[in-house]
Amino acid sequence: MRWQRFFEDLEHQLDSEWEAERAALQTEAERLRLSRLALQERLGALADDGAAVTVEFSAARILRGRATGAGADWVSLDLDLGLDTRRHGSAALVPTGAIEAVAAPEPDLLRSARPRAPRPPSTERMTFGFVLRDLVRRRTAVRVHTDSGREWVGTIDRAGADHLDLSLHDPGAPRRAEAVVGQRVVALRAVSWVQLGSAG
Repeated sequence: MRWQRFFEDLEHQLDSEWEAERAALQTEAERLRLSRLALQERLGALADDGAAVTVEFSAARILRGRATGAGADWVSLDLDLGLDTRRHGSAALVPTGAIEAVAAPEPDLLRSARPRAPRPPSTERMTFGFVLRDLVRRRTAVRVHTDSGREWVGTIDRAGADHLDLSLHDPGAPRRAEAVVGQRVVALRAVSWVQLGSAG
């Protein structure tokens, strides 16, 4: 009888050690997974959930909105949550490289770090430049905001590998030769966000 209890104790001890080892392996696997998690994946998860976010840029500039989409190197925001009337009813395309920090409710941030199904391969092809070239095709009026705090209103005429050509004109005016008051070639590395839908 004593031997039976002895063997049961050994089994419990082995089970406990196995559970502890399994938990340690799972913890290490999770640490490894998190070490490979990119900001763009978190932004994609926040966009999939339609999370309310605050994006922080250099010089204490912020942008508030609901994350609505994400591509290979950008996130889009619906700016209806902002109090700035110039931004109401508009959207913003934010290149990931311009982001200093992202704030969101804790449950959304925690969910964005959890494993998810892979995003469609087309997402990787939708770069910031790809979206800008679509705006060229559509002749969409935009407001380009830069890291230094400058902003220009106009229409993007061309989008190159690392820059865009912007024809400046009055907000709300269509891009016509007589309406253009200047041109800018803007380095993409300097762009904080491109505002759509309310360039006025």
